[in-house]
Amino acid sequence: MIGSKTRIAFALAATLAGGAQAQQVVLKVHHFLPATSSAQVRLIQPWCDKIAKESGDKLKCQIYPSMQLGGTPAQLMDQARDGVADIVWSVPTYAAGRFTKAEVFELPWMAVTAKASSQALWTYTHKYAMDEFKGVHLLWMHMHDGALFHFVSKRPKTLEDMKGLKIRAATRSNSHMLAALGATPVQMPLPKVPDSLSKGIVDGASVPWEGTPAIKLTEIAPYCIDVPPGSPRISNTIFAFAMNQAKYDSLPPDLKKVLDANSGLATSAWAGEVGFDAIVEPFKKAAKERGNTLAYLTDAEYQRWVKATETVDDQWIKEANAKGADGKKLLEEAKALVKQYGK
Repeated sequence: MIGSKTRIAFALAATLAGGAQAQQVVLKVHHFLPATSSAQVRLIQPWCDKIAKESGDKLKCQIYPSMQLGGTPAQLMDQARDGVADIVWSVPTYAAGRFTKAEVFELPWMAVTAKASSQALWTYTHKYAMDEFKGVHLLWMHMHDGALFHFVSKRPKTLEDMKGLKIRAATRSNSHMLAALGATPVQMPLPKVPDSLSKGIVDGASVPWEGTPAIKLTEIAPYCIDVPPGSPRISNTIFAFAMNQAKYDSLPPDLKKVLDANSGLATSAWAGEVGFDAIVEPFKKAAKERGNTLAYLTDAEYQRWVKATETVDDQWIKEANAKGADGKKLLEEAKALVKQYGK
């Protein structure tokens, strides 16, 4: 028989455990890539582990990859705003036309490294574009390592070779850039790329190195064409790790402090460097070891591509102006910030 003192001890332990459990906040984190993706393995999971440790396990993530909570990648920012998820990792511009000012970083030839451009994006957004993120609390933002082209059977090397090729575009700006090169853009989220390439819906895809393992792109598309080493890439994409504002506001001060310590400029720089810059060479090496061809534009050809896409900037400036912003000034500021953080 259990003695009365033992029963009291058990009861007290259960009460304490229940109290500790009640204090734990479980955050539903939703994103559009598989659990095995570089984004989850290198960014989302380590971030979640860090806040759990620093909060004494009072903050815990429940990660839902591959849109397991429903909806489409374009709806993720709305899901964060509306509380369908507590936190999302998203490409805001999958919802075309809604994030025009922040979209400036998706224009062609903007950035060389993810670390510098991620810091520039964070600073710029908080200075000029917070009205586009109403209803969410931005934890960190980042860019990827810059897109390059991956093809199944085509082998383009010049501007003329691009004419008429059907190429996956990640975002609206990427589509405009492809059209300026003479290609036919087909805009779609990353998870749809493998099937589209396999069925011949597109000839190639604009994808950064970071995105290749998640969709096994090196197995499907053995030919890549990239810019000269060290040059700004053809396009980029903005990402946001955003939290429901009401959820953030409901947290006690000690847990807000943990989140704040793992947010902002430094965390954005970490995301760009660890999640993207650090994996470019290993992923390129893996592609070469498969026997894939990695080709580069010549310097002269690169300049032809840059000149051919000048109208893309002009188009964005007009759209920004139409929304009451000074598009030219914002573009200049974005480029200055990239340069500042790239030193």
